[in-house]
Amino acid sequence: MQRKIRDKIASTAIRRRGGNKFPYLTKLVKKLAPKIGAKVIIEPEWGIAAQIIYKNGVVRSLRYYTLDLNHVGSADIAKDKDYAKFFMRHRGYPVAEGKTFFRNSWAKAIGSDRKIGAGIKYAKKLGYPLIVKPNSQSQGVEVSLAQNQSELISAARSVFEIDKIAIIERYLPGHDYRIVVLDRKIISAYERIPLSVTGDGKHSIFTLLKQKQEKFEKERRDTKIDFDDRRTKLKLKRTGLTFKSILEKGEQIFLLDNANLSTGGDAKDVTNIIHPSFRKIAINLTKDMGLRIAGVDIMVTEGDITKNVKDCSYYIIEINAAPGLDHYVTTGKAQRKIVEDMYLKIIKALGKKD
Repeated sequence: MQRKIRDKIASTAIRRRGGNKFPYLTKLVKKLAPKIGAKVIIEPEWGIAAQIIYKNGVVRSLRYYTLDLNHVGSADIAKDKDYAKFFMRHRGYPVAEGKTFFRNSWAKAIGSDRKIGAGIKYAKKLGYPLIVKPNSQSQGVEVSLAQNQSELISAARSVFEIDKIAIIERYLPGHDYRIVVLDRKIISAYERIPLSVTGDGKHSIFTLLKQKQEKFEKERRDTKIDFDDRRTKLKLKRTGLTFKSILEKGEQIFLLDNANLSTGGDAKDVTNIIHPSFRKIAINLTKDMGLRIAGVDIMVTEGDITKNVKDCSYYIIEINAAPGLDHYVTTGKAQRKIVEDMYLKIIKALGKKD
């Protein structure tokens, strides 16, 4: 029931953002499946769920960004950030140091004392600033940078409104990359840059953000900037600014600490310049996590993704078993073709009998 409610909320948000009735992947599958003689049936009210029916009788399902490509167990582990970090660490991949803490009701249900009070003690030991994020959400939802105990408590409360488990982990900034892997091949790679605006000496930060939102809508990008996001307000407060502030011409400020495209971040394509050593890491990690398709998120803290990994410092942020590429396609015609070609291959592969 909770999943269905989230689906309805997501679909309603999509419609409000650009008038598009269905999510990007639903529309793409509807467009591509007939090319191989398959029929698509879409649940009409929300457009989140669909079935692909092949000529040979095979039936495959789609739900939001998830197709019947990855095994359910492996995909579920990838969704759980803490479980995924355990297995990645066990297989020798570097991850940020962190620990889970529980909403009071959940801590009571499982007989644990790892509530927010324990999280405060752990944060003192780990040292500020640090990252607070939900364990099972995606698209950068409620990922926060906490500079002190007050901000930690506020961030944890926000997490516990949508998730019963919060992760507190060490803050290790750098270049944030998403690498999409399909069947041991790199489909795309791009650097993710947090939501930002650049001043023109005339308009307020609020107006610049509105202009950015209008640009997203013209590009048909499914992104809605949240002007009420507590994280944005906190970021402005830290820099002594408000939405009414006017930046000097050429002055850039970042309004979120996470770089997800779904929260207004920008993408810089690096598909053709990623170093073979980082390609190998993304491909091997996808395989080692039992997945065929995945979005591998890597933070390079020293160096960048064009250099040999031996000359860089990096860690795995997380792995996503259902990487949504609807934001990526808006970055150019070449990117749109990459995504459409990828999903046509996926649809073909799904049509084979088990």
